[in-house]
Amino acid sequence: MKPFDKPSLTINEQLQLLKKRGLTIQDDERACRFLEVVSLFRLSPYMRPFQHAGNPDHQFRVGATLRQIVTIYRFDRELRNLVMDALERVEVAVRAAITNHMAPTYNDAHWHLRTMNFKTKFDHQRFLDDLKKKLDEERNHFEREALRIRRSRAPEEEKQQRVEHRKRDNYFRYYGQTYDSPSIPPSWAVVEELSLGALSRLYKGIAMDADRKQIARRFGLPQEVLGSWLHTFTFVRNCCAHHSRLWNRELAIPPMLPKKASWSFSRVKPGQPNPERRLFVVLLMLAYLMQHVSPDSLWKQRLEKLLVKYGEIPLEAMGFTENWKNHPVWMAV
Repeated sequence: MKPFDKPSLTINEQLQLLKKRGLTIQDDERACRFLEVVSLFRLSPYMRPFQHAGNPDHQFRVGATLRQIVTIYRFDRELRNLVMDALERVEVAVRAAITNHMAPTYNDAHWHLRTMNFKTKFDHQRFLDDLKKKLDEERNHFEREALRIRRSRAPEEEKQQRVEHRKRDNYFRYYGQTYDSPSIPPSWAVVEELSLGALSRLYKGIAMDADRKQIARRFGLPQEVLGSWLHTFTFVRNCCAHHSRLWNRELAIPPMLPKKASWSFSRVKPGQPNPERRLFVVLLMLAYLMQHVSPDSLWKQRLEKLLVKYGEIPLEAMGFTENWKNHPVWMAV
């Protein structure tokens, strides 16, 4: 451990530091404009592949240019947008699958309130407490907005309309102002409000294997695989939502894959990252699921076009194998 002693630098000083470290910058003015909108700190993870590993001064390899780094950054941004498009469709479909199965099966709009419907290790009380907290927050927001509207000088009829519109802006708000029992909204509203992480925990917390299997069958997957994928997707979605690096990101926990030969990976070159711990396996998973939830989206073709557009991007860092287009899953979808 040591005290932090790095100085704060102006944009011009940042530029000079990069040059001192051996980075080739062709247009200083343009580089400064870029650093004005993309901080050096955000850009630094994209620089590491171009720097000497373990060098304490972060020296760049001979021939490394700012243009190369910016190209990878822009590729990563477009890649995140494409991944988010697929994740959104998959996430919405999983929400629907849970709701469409559980509520009719138990003939109970509020099945999520029954502790018996969840595993003992699922923290059901915390789940309910979080929902109650959201209801209270929405109730307080609505009361403040309604008070502000009623104190305005608008005509009375207009005030009433605006208050009604505010009440209907959010279903949790509407439910709390309309119903007194049960205290928490029905499952189809609750499931739509959960974060992807909470949705993942909810799915894995459902007590009956038969229920989880039926939900997973909608996606052509074993229930334990769908649970694992939702966990992986939560991590990837957080990266995308926070505009974090996705390009050469390593998965701390590799997703579980179906026990089929089509999901296996051929041997990779020595020193190449394990595909099961890199983005390539996530892209395979998304391509597979998109065939189940949005088969007309041409998502796979859009991804291939993106890789052609940025043909200089090293795919090995993402876990792509040498003949990745021939992977059985990719060919099948």
